[in-house]
Amino acid sequence: MTKLDKYKGVIPAFYACYDDEGNISPERIQMLAKHYLEVGVKGLYVGGSSGECIYQTVEERKLVLENVMEAVGGKMTIIAHVAAPSTQQSIELAQHAESLGVDALAAIPPIYFRLPEAAIAAYWNDIMDSTDLDFIVYNIPGTTGYALTPTLLKQLVKNDKVIGVKNSSMPVQDIYLFKNNIKDDFIVFNGPDEQFVGGRVMGADGGIGGTYGAMPELFLAADHAIRHNNMDLAREIQYRINDIIFSFFECEGNMYDVIKLILAKRDLNIGRARKPLQPATEADRAKIDAIAANINAAVAQYKPVYA
Repeated sequence: MTKLDKYKGVIPAFYACYDDEGNISPERIQMLAKHYLEVGVKGLYVGGSSGECIYQTVEERKLVLENVMEAVGGKMTIIAHVAAPSTQQSIELAQHAESLGVDALAAIPPIYFRLPEAAIAAYWNDIMDSTDLDFIVYNIPGTTGYALTPTLLKQLVKNDKVIGVKNSSMPVQDIYLFKNNIKDDFIVFNGPDEQFVGGRVMGADGGIGGTYGAMPELFLAADHAIRHNNMDLAREIQYRINDIIFSFFECEGNMYDVIKLILAKRDLNIGRARKPLQPATEADRAKIDAIAANINAAVAQYKPVYA
């Protein structure tokens, strides 16, 4: 056992939980967090894209994390994503997260402006210097426009607080680039859910993903198959996961709104996605019913793999 084992496994990206008027719902946050605790995932990644952080105020983001920690703090690994429009806001969120007792911080690169690599490094270092927490660099070039380089990562890991990378670039070779020859005891999380198994085979220690929360049982089953060297089964489960993910994008509504409607069918009502994310349409309803049924069938089939 090492101090980093608490990060190895399936970590859903936590969804934004609103009441029926679209305000942050402490009750629904705690309900969803306790649900994931009962399902048995390793931890939760709070305040990222799946949490609609870009559409929430600093105070709302604090409220979300406070309620997650009240519900499951100390019982699961909690990683708080603290990137915000300004360094000042990011540091405020980081210090608040530390006061609550989270396990680690994470942050994407600075948003909107295309900054030089030196400014990106300074941003991450400023956040790290503001607390004593472990730090996870988040590489998601598809939305930030910046692709983390091994050269910069090797500079960043000179700070002992950097314990890993959440890699959401699509090429699985990037898992190798960030896992190999960086430093000992270094965690790499697979980001793209469609290649959870591929990323793990390439060397990822676990995964953080936005669709995990809709079907955590399937990712737990895939993880179990990988750990027990049953790669045929792992691939079979990944294909089933991918069919479900691809069906999300057949809907007109944003994926997160679709997922929330699916969760509601599993007695987990956490409201709807916040605009400008596109709400699901009436035309999506039949598709959502079919997706929910597919998830339920897949869970019934594969949950025995790890249960």
